[in-house]
Amino acid sequence: MRSDIRSAEVRLGGQPFHVRLAGQEGRPLLLFLHGFPEFSGAWDEILPQLSSQYLCVAPDQRGYGKSWRPEGVENYRVSALVGDAAGLIAHFAPQGRAAAVIGHDWGASVAYALAIRLPELVDRLVILNGVHPAMFQLALARGGAQTEASQYITWLRREGSENVLAQDGYGKLLSFFGAGMNLDWLTPERRADYIEAWGGVAGLRAMVNWYRATPLLVPPPGQALADSALPRMDPAALQVIMPHLLLWGLRDTAFAEEARAGLSEYCDDLRVVDFPDADHWIVHQKPDEVVKEIREFMSRS
Repeated sequence: MRSDIRSAEVRLGGQPFHVRLAGQEGRPLLLFLHGFPEFSGAWDEILPQLSSQYLCVAPDQRGYGKSWRPEGVENYRVSALVGDAAGLIAHFAPQGRAAAVIGHDWGASVAYALAIRLPELVDRLVILNGVHPAMFQLALARGGAQTEASQYITWLRREGSENVLAQDGYGKLLSFFGAGMNLDWLTPERRADYIEAWGGVAGLRAMVNWYRATPLLVPPPGQALADSALPRMDPAALQVIMPHLLLWGLRDTAFAEEARAGLSEYCDDLRVVDFPDADHWIVHQKPDEVVKEIREFMSRS
């Protein structure tokens, strides 16, 4: 861990959650939420750069790294994950609100759900290559590019997928990192940190349970779902009312362009910044540019 980042353990509902911290406590809170298959260390190049103005907090989310790893798929529903994020805000933000919640991949899903369900806790929302839940389900239902790209979800949901992921030194899991994307950032040292954080089959089972718990419907490639098969998604009930920044690596092979098409219909105040030479791992590929965009976004009146 970098010398300008410190670690702590926080109790949420009596359960332990490991967090990385940068900046002085009492400052406005920036809450960073990682995705799959990462952990709090995903933000190590970001936190120190924003710590002069903010308290930057990056947890190992439930089931990941050194945080609480409950048994049972039901413990990984979005409502529980949102509860964890809300608990962290209550713990670290004396004013009771986060200046911004920043999420990537699965962390973006939690950030969106938090912003939609508990907007009083979030002043601003920053998403890095993540998708609004309604837009993602609609894209999956079309049976097109996003449906094809997301077939791995169906595979991960299968019983025993965690055993396959752990085989041959996590070979299958490491392949998720590099599916058509640039892994130059994954140095041997970082790879060792990730392998330690994954925690063997038990750790992988908890991580994969996020996929098993989600109600997302993923049809086979080329097969669209009828509107009657989808849950009712009212844009008015799924609105992001706070200022929202979306940072997007255009070379992402996990999320197709259609997964963010029409996002403005769900947002009162949306700014989108595209990165033509970045992919899903924009956090690692463009940390300085990401920090620049966050700073500018946070300075807007």
